[in-house]
Amino acid sequence: MNKSISIDGQTIPFADGQTIMDAALAAGVYIPHLCHNPEFKPHGSCKLCTVSVNGRNVASCTMPAGEGMVVANNTPELNGERQALVQMLFVEGNHICPACEKSGNCQLQAVAYQLDVMSPHYTHFYPPREVDASHPDVFLDRNRCILCELCVRASRDVDGKNVFGLSGRGIGCRLVVNADSGRLGDTDFAVSDKAAQVCPTGAILIKRQGFKVPIGERIFDHRHISEVQTEPGHE
Repeated sequence: MNKSISIDGQTIPFADGQTIMDAALAAGVYIPHLCHNPEFKPHGSCKLCTVSVNGRNVASCTMPAGEGMVVANNTPELNGERQALVQMLFVEGNHICPACEKSGNCQLQAVAYQLDVMSPHYTHFYPPREVDASHPDVFLDRNRCILCELCVRASRDVDGKNVFGLSGRGIGCRLVVNADSGRLGDTDFAVSDKAAQVCPTGAILIKRQGFKVPIGERIFDHRHISEVQTEPGHE
């Protein structure tokens, strides 16, 4: 028997074990997100994917789909909350998009455009953040880190290396490297690791690659993130 949920009035089929996010993306329905990656266990940290299920707000990346669920996703209230979350991510870090080599390929930037976040709303913190160029192939720029833990999960669950972790709480939380020196170059991190490929912003950058594709010709320069992330086979 086919099972389905309703998202903004659209009937969406799902299979046992799928979350609301899984079912939505498989059906071509975009739910904004940053910390979600279908290769990893759902994490629910960024809260951008919050939807209303039968009147109760839940994280769609962790909530299992259930027969007869009525889900609200694209509403002014939810999108307003998502805008505020994205605006806070921008002011809590140092995201200078025109000067960032990830511009046009950055999911944070693309989600901001999708949600019509076009200017600052809160006062920027301009926190002092460390950069680490010690690795021969990878540049670590904590100014761009949004603490999504995708690199942490990829290094632990896929690469089996536990190179990255988070330390501290609240505004003092930061990305750390598992080495006595705290330097990426003193770990066994490799450019071929999954953790080198999953950063949604410009916090982990592959050296000597930044401008091989010119700004203006990158994926989110000419396509909305909603189109990209609902394509069949997209990770």
